[in-house]
Amino acid sequence: MRKLRLFLLFGLPWLTAFSQADDKEQVIKKGWNFGALPTITFDTDLGFQYGALVNLYHYGDGSRYPDYNHSLYFEVSRFTKGSGIYRFYYDSDQLVKGLQISMDLSYLTDQAYDFYGFNGYDAVFNESWINDESANYVSRVFYKYDRKLFRWKIDLQGKITSEKFRWIAGLNFLNFEVAPVDLGKLNKGKKGDDLLPDVDGLFDKYQQWGIILEDDADGGFVPTFKGGLVFDTRDNKPNPMSGLWTEAVLVVSPQILGAESSFSQLSLTHRQYFTLIPKDLSFAYRLAWQTSLSGRLPFYYQSQVVTSIMTGSTSEGLGGSKTLRGIRRNRVVGDGIFFGNAELRWKFARFQLKNNNFYLGLNGFMDFGQVTDNIDFKLNNAFVEYSLTNNPSDYFDRGAEAMHLSYGAGLRFAMNENFIIAIDYGLAADKRDGTSGFYMGLNYLF
Repeated sequence: MRKLRLFLLFGLPWLTAFSQADDKEQVIKKGWNFGALPTITFDTDLGFQYGALVNLYHYGDGSRYPDYNHSLYFEVSRFTKGSGIYRFYYDSDQLVKGLQISMDLSYLTDQAYDFYGFNGYDAVFNESWINDESANYVSRVFYKYDRKLFRWKIDLQGKITSEKFRWIAGLNFLNFEVAPVDLGKLNKGKKGDDLLPDVDGLFDKYQQWGIILEDDADGGFVPTFKGGLVFDTRDNKPNPMSGLWTEAVLVVSPQILGAESSFSQLSLTHRQYFTLIPKDLSFAYRLAWQTSLSGRLPFYYQSQVVTSIMTGSTSEGLGGSKTLRGIRRNRVVGDGIFFGNAELRWKFARFQLKNNNFYLGLNGFMDFGQVTDNIDFKLNNAFVEYSLTNNPSDYFDRGAEAMHLSYGAGLRFAMNENFIIAIDYGLAADKRDGTSGFYMGLNYLF
C-alpha cells in the first residue's frame, strides 16, 4: 500500500500534466496494438510471482475503433514454489461473420486454494487459527487445499432479432485435481517456527466427517454445456457509460466422458449503466443469481460462477477480486447464491502519449452477496465422536447465514479504451469474512 500511496501522490500529477481537453479528437487506432504488464508479487507461503501478460488488439482499418476485430490475450506467470497461471484467451466478432466467439484455454495451479466450508456464515471462520501470532494458532494453511485446474471454454453469441437481442451457447470442459496442501513443498527452506505444522486442515476434516464425498476428494472432470438469451444495449463494452446488459443462462453437465456426476444450473444476471456527467462520471450496478436445478454439484465445482464471458483468469467466489472485494476468496459457497455490485466510476484525466489514448479513473464500490440455497450434507459417526471431546461450534453455526457486505475504492489506468489495468482495495464489513483485500489485474468488474 505504501507504493500505491506514493504513486497517487507523485505519479498522478505528472500524468495529469499530459491531460487533454475532453473535446480533443482521439487518435484512431488501426491494425495491431498491444498492452503488456509484468506480474511481480510476493506471498509468504507461495513465494515470488514472476511472469508477464500481453493483450494484442487488431482494429482493422480503424473504422470501428474503439471496438476491435480481434483480441488475443496471453499470460504466463509462476510462483517460486509451484503455483502458476498459463492462459490464452481469444475474442472476436469478425472471425465468423454474425458470431461473437470467445475461447479460453487455461491451466491454473494453486497450492493454497481457499476453502472455508459451505453455506457462508453457517461455516465458522476462525481467523485466530491462521494467525501465527495468536495463542490459538493452528496453521496458516488450515483453510486451504491444493488445486490444479485445466479449462477449455468456448462461448458463442449470435443475433436473434438484432445485435442487441442475442442467443448464447457454449461449452466448458474443466478437469480438477485436488489434494491436501503439500506441506513439504511449502516448508522447503524454512526452519523452526517458520515451518508450517503438520496438522489436518478443514479440507481433511470435511472428508473425515463425510461432508466431502470420497468420489470428490481427488477432483474430477466436469463437462458443461450452456444455452441462453442476452439483451445488450451497452454503448461501450470495456467501460459502458449507458445501457443495460441482461442475460439468462441454463447450464447442463451430463455424466459423460468420465464425469462422476451430472447436474443443471440456472443463472440470471442484470447489469445497468447510467451517465451522471457525460464522458466522465457514471454509476453501474450488477445483480446476479444462480442456483442448482437438478443433480449434485461436486464440491470442487461449487465455487464456479456462471458467466457469458471471462473478464479474468477465473470466475469464482463468492468472495475475492471478481465478486465480493475485501471478503476472503470462496467465503460464500452454496447450491444457490445471490450477489451484487454497485460502482461510481470517474474518468478524471485523459491524455495522449506516443500516439495512444489514455485515461485515468477512480472507482468507489459496494459489494454484497448471500447463499440462497444451502448445500445439504450429513455428518457421519466420525464427527459424532469428535464432538464428544471438542466444540462443534468451532466449525458450524447453523442458520447464521446473512448478507455479506464489503466496500472500497479502486484505480483504473486505460490505454486505447480496451487495455485496462485495475487496482482495487476492499474492506469486509464483518470480521467473519476477514478484514480486507488488495487486487491488481485487468478490466472493470462488469
